[in-house]
Amino acid sequence: MFKNHPKGLAVAFFANMGERFGFYTMMACLVFFLQARFALAEDQAGNIYSWFYTLIYGLALVGGLIADKTQNYKGTILTGIVVMLVGYIVMAIPGMGLKITIAGLMVIALGNGLFKGNLQALVGQLYDDPKYEKLRDSAFSLFYMGINIGAFFAPSAANGIRNWFLKSQGFIYDADLPGLCNSYIGGSLTDTTNLQMLADKVTGAPVADLGVFAQSYIDAFSTGYNYAFGIAAGAMVISLLIYILFKRQLPDRKKLVGTNKEIIEIPKSEEKQRIVALLLVFFVVIFFWMSFHQNGLTLSYFARDYVAKVVGPITYIFFELKSFLSLIAAIIGLIFVFKKSEKILPRIIGGALFVIGGLLTYFFYSQYAPSNSIEPEIFQQFNPIFIVFGTPIVVWFFGFLRARNIEPSTPKKIGIGMILAAVGFFVILIGSLHLLSPSTLGTAVSPNRISPNWLISTYFTLTIAELFLSPMGISFVSKVAPPRWQGLMQGGWFAATAIGNKLTVVGSSMWVKAELWQLWLTFIVCCLLSAAFLFSIMKRLENATK
Repeated sequence: MFKNHPKGLAVAFFANMGERFGFYTMMACLVFFLQARFALAEDQAGNIYSWFYTLIYGLALVGGLIADKTQNYKGTILTGIVVMLVGYIVMAIPGMGLKITIAGLMVIALGNGLFKGNLQALVGQLYDDPKYEKLRDSAFSLFYMGINIGAFFAPSAANGIRNWFLKSQGFIYDADLPGLCNSYIGGSLTDTTNLQMLADKVTGAPVADLGVFAQSYIDAFSTGYNYAFGIAAGAMVISLLIYILFKRQLPDRKKLVGTNKEIIEIPKSEEKQRIVALLLVFFVVIFFWMSFHQNGLTLSYFARDYVAKVVGPITYIFFELKSFLSLIAAIIGLIFVFKKSEKILPRIIGGALFVIGGLLTYFFYSQYAPSNSIEPEIFQQFNPIFIVFGTPIVVWFFGFLRARNIEPSTPKKIGIGMILAAVGFFVILIGSLHLLSPSTLGTAVSPNRISPNWLISTYFTLTIAELFLSPMGISFVSKVAPPRWQGLMQGGWFAATAIGNKLTVVGSSMWVKAELWQLWLTFIVCCLLSAAFLFSIMKRLENATK
């Protein structure tokens, strides 16, 4: 996978993979935790979510400035990892109030700002060498894949810890219960029929005092998530160790500047042209991230409130980690069997992997009941696993086009990504047409639920859009940014992402007021208009890369 690439790419890959596992362990359940622990409405939890995501990326601008001024990218990254670790430890402590919880999130955001953009700047610096320049786009695609390997396992880790703690307290999980419990405690639940039925179900016995049950369940539910945040802290420790042990493989801009070998001056007019091109791209991607990061917000609410809670054994293969990993092993084995290679050993190993993975998948499938419960957080695993499998395909596809001199320019790839994002929201719009709006339902449970395939299809399409846009955008920044402002321009990319993340609050605000189809249509229109604008300035953007 890392063949022909500099050694530093693997270091950045695995350090980022550990950090992203921790981050997405928390993000898989953040809004659910906030609602359960503090009885927040969807728009209130969405406001905290949007501010957190805004600072996660906005503070990358500060981190970029610090690294550029000091030329100490490695030290800034190390500080960021340590700061994030402190924030996750705060989040892992049960019983903290809302203000302390928000403070913990802000500490994580600060650490991420010091870490994320500067690590990507170092990856870009690896490919400043003309020997590696042509591999820049594929390098960022591989780097992006590392992010998503970590993210794939995160939802299952979060749910596993939460479910373990619920079980230790004599409960089982049900997605509808936290909202019903908080409504009962707050005195706004007039019909207790569903609460009583679910309380009896999750305890395995008739519940006489719903008030005691409601408070006990909320406490256990939110504490389980606190312990899941502790898993995130553990992942940060692993990321820290990888970085400390192998950071010598990464370029050291500070040493190179000290010997006058690195910073290249370019004419002011060219520098201005490049910065203007970057600012135009930053403007466009604001609307992509506004739409895409609904995955942890309104799309998560949709998974909880409108997607079927039980599925058949075939679908359940994809929601249970052991069977899904077995299926993934079989697919990887099959790829090795048919991959062109002069060596026979990889094909033999691939064949064995295919057989073992296939048999395990069938074994797990045969053990599943006709109806199996699924949890809304698990939908967060589909985006990263689609990226892991989609990245090699997209890299191959671009390489195929490149060999024939018809590969789209990086700005064109970004524009195509915007169009694909609109298609993804169109899919979920069609699936939502017959559903009651959240404002109509109030505290009631939706009488109609749709197949999870609608939401999975949306995640698949959004993932393809992301592969066309995000790693390509990062590559574009590293390619076009003036040499003396590399950290700042990477921070600018994240600042644009931050603005888009703040605008995710549009989704949570509409959730409590609008029809579902109106919500999804808003994102479709934003993505299409952004794509149209990007293609209208395509020549200017392409000239900046020459």
